[in-house]
Amino acid sequence: MKAAHTHTVGKIINLKDQEDEEEERMQRLKISNISRYFNDLRALSQHRTSSSLTDDLCNQVLVEGKANSRLAILNRPSSLNALNTNMGAKLNKLFKAWENDPNIGFVSMKGSGRAFCAGGDIVSLYHFMNQGKLEECKDFFRTLYSFTYLLGTHLKPNVAILNGVTMGGGAGVSIPGTFRVACGKTVFATPETLIGFHPDAGASFYLSHLPGHLGEFLALTGAKLNGAEMMACGLATHYSVSEKLPLIEEELGKLVTDDPSVIEACLEKYSDLVYPDKNSVIHRIDIVDKCFGLDTVEEIIDSLESEASLINDPWCGSTLRLLKEASPLSLKVSLRSIREGRFQTFDECLVREYRMSLQGVSRLISGDFYEGVRARMVDRDIAPKWSPPSLEQVSEDMVDRYFSPLSESELDLELPTKLREAFN
Repeated sequence: MKAAHTHTVGKIINLKDQEDEEEERMQRLKISNISRYFNDLRALSQHRTSSSLTDDLCNQVLVEGKANSRLAILNRPSSLNALNTNMGAKLNKLFKAWENDPNIGFVSMKGSGRAFCAGGDIVSLYHFMNQGKLEECKDFFRTLYSFTYLLGTHLKPNVAILNGVTMGGGAGVSIPGTFRVACGKTVFATPETLIGFHPDAGASFYLSHLPGHLGEFLALTGAKLNGAEMMACGLATHYSVSEKLPLIEEELGKLVTDDPSVIEACLEKYSDLVYPDKNSVIHRIDIVDKCFGLDTVEEIIDSLESEASLINDPWCGSTLRLLKEASPLSLKVSLRSIREGRFQTFDECLVREYRMSLQGVSRLISGDFYEGVRARMVDRDIAPKWSPPSLEQVSEDMVDRYFSPLSESELDLELPTKLREAFN
């Protein structure tokens, strides 16, 4: 009996070790996936040709007419549908026209290829900065943030079909909408701190309204969420297996309505019940709240290190590695941005983010955004030289300046708040 008992205990311990190894492997995979996202975006952007129709200005946003709706298709698959100023301007024009058209009841949006939208075209911004074209950078942010506001205050229901990568600015042109359909291929993240920037395009609003302090976790680490996790925390309103997306599009195209409840019933018809797996951050919300609810980035890191020494959870180690890869200035700026966003309206968040973004591209406080894009997307050495290089060297004055206009004469982002009331 004793030998049998010892053998059983040995098997249990061995199984536990295997589970720990598997969990650690999954956490390492999540970190490597973030690097792979930047690699994919960079590699795909190098395959553009001047003759490619998909990158032709007129074809970067396509439109399909339906019975009582319109479908906008982000169409730069060679760049994971990364948004540029031209696309933002066309989306603004289309959505305004559709809102005023009595024959259109609702609108939808999706992406071409394997992405919904990977965010803003940061390589183009890098080249603008390199050429000293600050006005072009301003126009980029002004145009895209204006569309984000238009989407979030649109008078007609809208549906975003998140058929793949949905990151950064891609979340900004989907999350503020009425319905967001995630699937098995959906990958969400706000990885801006890893390139020396801050979550923008309304991110400080929607992240700050997630359960507990999950928003701070996502903003600071750039960690990815899958479709099931998006459903669990409220970033997605519906989840369907990827194979059903064509059916959803077909059914939506047949609808003749402007009633959100009718559209919702259609989406519910093809929805699937899904739960986050055991390795998900959703199952660690207590640790997230305990650590990421603290006042400073330094305290957050100290708390995570303390947790890592007390519990055998690879998640703590992988989270710490992500934080240590990020720009120290971006970490402090992003934490404050989320905290302010929790007490601001949607439009106030966008106006503040516009100020922050102009500071980022101006390089007056730090060149971290320029350096981050260089290291991840241009030279590809994945070795950014952050300035300042450590949290201790990031002064309160630097963070304060990041939230100020570039100059006394600099105009803030103007949004039509008197015509379109923002939500709280």
